[in-house]
Amino acid sequence: MELRQLESFVVVAEELNVGRAAIRLHLTQPTLSRQIAALERDLGVQLFGRVKKRFVLTAAGESFLADAKELLRRAEVAVRDAQRIQRGELGTLRLRFVQSATFRVLPQLLGAFRVACPEVVLDLETMTTIRQVEALRDGRIDVGLLRLSAPEPGLSTRVMSEDPLVVALPAGHRLAERSRVALADLADESFVLYTRSTGPSVHDAIVNHCKAAGFVPRIVQEGADVQTIVSLVAAGLGVSLLIALTPPIDPRAVVYRQLSDDLPPWQLSVAWSPDNPSPVLERFLQVI
Repeated sequence: MELRQLESFVVVAEELNVGRAAIRLHLTQPTLSRQIAALERDLGVQLFGRVKKRFVLTAAGESFLADAKELLRRAEVAVRDAQRIQRGELGTLRLRFVQSATFRVLPQLLGAFRVACPEVVLDLETMTTIRQVEALRDGRIDVGLLRLSAPEPGLSTRVMSEDPLVVALPAGHRLAERSRVALADLADESFVLYTRSTGPSVHDAIVNHCKAAGFVPRIVQEGADVQTIVSLVAAGLGVSLLIALTPPIDPRAVVYRQLSDDLPPWQLSVAWSPDNPSPVLERFLQVI
């Protein structure tokens, strides 16, 4: 039994006239009649008969018609879904991101992708840059939103934003009234920084910037994520240097100030493996 036979049967059943059905199907009447006869042989039942010279469906034909329409509908859906999967419009996108991406870039990217591909399932989770690189190499994720200090061999990247370092100060701090703060002004301060084990590149870069400004930062507390660091600054444990954008917070607790030092910005990039054949990944890259 073939799909073209089912399609022919359904049209004949709707028309109850082989001539009209043949016109709809762009077939000759003999060809259509042979298709129906072959289908009846395959099924081992008679689908059509005549009652008072009228061409009618048999009881078996009536029963088979509903199932034939459902089979054709499911075949059409299967073809359409396969085509949509090939275009990256169906499937799952495994995306990981550093926390600082959540304040602007991630919502923008996901918003645009959701409009373009509303039926793709998004598998989302925060993950450090180091772990993202490992997961991309192992094929455990499709795309990462991360901050690389140097190119990673075997990965493709696209820069999404360039973000400066800013100073986070308790609202009552002596430097809070300034619009810009120099690194050297922080020489005597206690620092709250990113935990080095989770973000060594950022941690080390901040320490090196401070050394270039003439001092070694006195680190009294570390935090694995930016929200924790900001909370510790609000509690008065120290000041911090953070990558913008920063989490919103009550300005009566913490204020953010630009640095007057000429420091290089931090790039936030999308990264993926060029060996990943996922159509959903390809569609995501097209959208962004």
